[in-house]
Amino acid sequence: MNQKKFDSYWRANKRLIWILLAVWALVSFGAGILFVEPLNAIELGNLPFGFWMAQQGSIFVFVALIFIYAWRMDRLDHKYKLDVDDEEDEDQ
Repeated sequence: MNQKKFDSYWRANKRLIWILLAVWALVSFGAGILFVEPLNAIELGNLPFGFWMAQQGSIFVFVALIFIYAWRMDRLDHKYKLDVDDEEDEDQ
């Protein structure tokens, strides 16, 4: 891989990481601390939504972020022809 392609790959990777970190920060800090009072006006079952987001909802979002990162990186690797499967096929 040439340097220009390598730099482009890492720029795209870092952009994805920053976007997912922003979502993580918004959910953990925003929904769990900053916006908990307005979110508590909404009820989920018998629990205030702000409390639920701080305790359970943020965990669901974090797990979703892991899967989103893996899915997007797989697409990015494929775009830049860095698939592990392709390298194994070339070795045989």
